[in-house]
Amino acid sequence: MAPIHSDAHAAARAGKLRRWLRQDIERPLQDLAGGPARLKVIVLLACVLSLDAADKATVGAVATPIEAALHIGNLQLGWLVTASTAVAAVTTLPFGALVDRVRRVHLLAVALVVWSATMVASGLAPSYPLLLLSRLALGVVASVASPAVTSLTGDFFRPGERGRIFGYVLAGELLGVAFGFLVSGNVAAWWSWRVAFFVLAGLGFVLAAVLWRCLPEPARGGQSRIPVGARRVPRGGEATAGEAPSRGSLRRVIRWRGVRPRHALMTMNPATASLWRAVRYVLAVPTYRTLIAASALGYFYFTGLRTFAIVFMRGRFGLSQSAASSLAVLIGLGAIVGVLLAGRLGDGLIDRGRLTGRVLVAAGAYLLATAAFLPGLLVSTLWLAGPFFFLAAAGIGGANPAVDAARLDVMPSALWGRAEGVRATFRFALEAVAPPLFGYVSARMAGAVATGSAAAGAATGSAATARMGATGLDHTFLLMLAPLAVAGVLLLVRTTRSYARDVASALAAEQRARERG
Repeated sequence: MAPIHSDAHAAARAGKLRRWLRQDIERPLQDLAGGPARLKVIVLLACVLSLDAADKATVGAVATPIEAALHIGNLQLGWLVTASTAVAAVTTLPFGALVDRVRRVHLLAVALVVWSATMVASGLAPSYPLLLLSRLALGVVASVASPAVTSLTGDFFRPGERGRIFGYVLAGELLGVAFGFLVSGNVAAWWSWRVAFFVLAGLGFVLAAVLWRCLPEPARGGQSRIPVGARRVPRGGEATAGEAPSRGSLRRVIRWRGVRPRHALMTMNPATASLWRAVRYVLAVPTYRTLIAASALGYFYFTGLRTFAIVFMRGRFGLSQSAASSLAVLIGLGAIVGVLLAGRLGDGLIDRGRLTGRVLVAAGAYLLATAAFLPGLLVSTLWLAGPFFFLAAAGIGGANPAVDAARLDVMPSALWGRAEGVRATFRFALEAVAPPLFGYVSARMAGAVATGSAAAGAATGSAATARMGATGLDHTFLLMLAPLAVAGVLLLVRTTRSYARDVASALAAEQRARERG
């Protein structure tokens, strides 16, 4: 009778767990997202971004074991991130054009399969050159993910709520960074850095299958937007009942203020334009040019920070691998708080009639990150530096949902994929430069060649050599704050002047495209 009683007890506990998950986790999340269908789309899009972010964070989290196993230093470690990002910089524009022409969901699924297979190859690589070579193909998921997720978000959700929705989606990207730091870092500590790559590969294969089977392709132009409370995601060609626009929607604010569009931006049919003509159109929009520059500078700093954060904290504060990974996750919670609050704040300002609300929030977030990083990097006590790092993370994370929503505001929907391809090309180019540049500058600041000092330190594993690997990173992080401050100033000075007319131009171009049929 004991086994029967044990099975019944286990079934009862499993039932309680399911009820707890449904009542205390799933239902609150559904209420936050606006219903089961909306939550499903947000979670799946967030998972796509989280995998790529987890991979790049994993390189930083397992930096010390990789450096010891392959006898490399900070500069060579940076090239591992650069390899995949450089490929993304070259291929994201063609994939952006493809996103505007083909089924985006299936394209994402195929890209994830390629990414996962390449991740397996990375885990099996016996030497640094082969590991570097295997990571070149990892750029394919970033090339597809950035324009596809942006385009899908625009077609599934209303303009007035995009800041908030992008906040939820980008929270997935930051959770991916947390996964890379915490889970992959501890997996590397318990087993091997190779196992960390295998874990990510398995998750990629699963996500590809789920996307292919469970996420329908929406109609372009917003005909398949998901109403609040919907239980099923509408399929392409299946129009949904439109919701009444909010009091402060972009179109109503533009009409109320009498903002006139730029007629030079209304002559092209975005649906039939060639790639080159579409690129010229995108770069002719003043607000979009500024958003490209600010976003690229923000991601430049974030990429360098993400790559070397664990090395820095181990050496600066004398932490173990597990402790440094856990601390990085705790600080990273600030970024999640930032994306959730900033997206909602930008939408709220527009709802109150402040048309430039999103770009003002983004500018303030970049400037907050700069101001908070400065004292955090100057103090050497963990309990003093920690709160500043938390605030800085909130700022650097909070800028992104506002910038992403603003980019859709100033661009016709038929150009979303190609426009994001243009923006991502510049972003990935600076992301590719960041890790080796941060590594090189840190080595110069430390007064030693990275391949000598950091590789030797990683091999011994002592606290002194860990500090040697981190030497120079504090000065590097301080020096590189300049581009982050420039991003905030650019948004504050330039975008606030051009944003209203560019939104009006996008709305007028959208209307003309619909009239053409």
